[in-house]
Amino acid sequence: MEYKRLLENNRVWVQKKLAQDKDFFEKLSKGQTPKHLFIGCSDSRVTAEELLGADAGEVFVHRNIANLVPNNDNNSASVIEYAVGHLEVRHIIVCGHYLCGGIAAALESKDLGILNPWLRNIRDVYRLHFQELNLITNERERYNRLVELNVQEQCINVIKMAVWQKSFLKNGGPIIHGVVFDIKTGNLIDLNIDINKILKEVRNIYDLGTELL
Repeated sequence: MEYKRLLENNRVWVQKKLAQDKDFFEKLSKGQTPKHLFIGCSDSRVTAEELLGADAGEVFVHRNIANLVPNNDNNSASVIEYAVGHLEVRHIIVCGHYLCGGIAAALESKDLGILNPWLRNIRDVYRLHFQELNLITNERERYNRLVELNVQEQCINVIKMAVWQKSFLKNGGPIIHGVVFDIKTGNLIDLNIDINKILKEVRNIYDLGTELL
């Protein structure tokens, strides 16, 4: 019954869109020109279009557990390659969220099977920021800070990619933004990550060639 309800919701949505614009789906079928790439968590409570108030065709979306952009993940890499290299998005939004199950799982001393290598990416973030995090005595505050630092590190992982470096040299973008969704309030919090400052700090390590950066 739940599945059938979703199909009925789709029919209602179609009728609503057609009532607003009878050519909506005809226009949609002609292609996409989104200006934003949204990289978020697979959590069912963190849906890109609803959070941003965006309509179909406005945001290119990639979601996985804990909104990661691992260095050796062809899935997220392919999405970013297509979004930047072909769709020419102007902004990349990396969105984490408080109460993230992936972040919580990474903090547990537990064998989680196939999830182990994926969650190691989050544990690596903890290791990189161990001193800062361990100074936070409140467990909830430390957990929330790890959520924020994980977003920052995924932004850095985007910077490492050749497709972004080439586009940045040529067009000055896309601009990378790190945000966190607060489920308890519904608010998106801009972390105001200084991408240019980070770029200067890491460019000697991740520069793929003088023709890129």
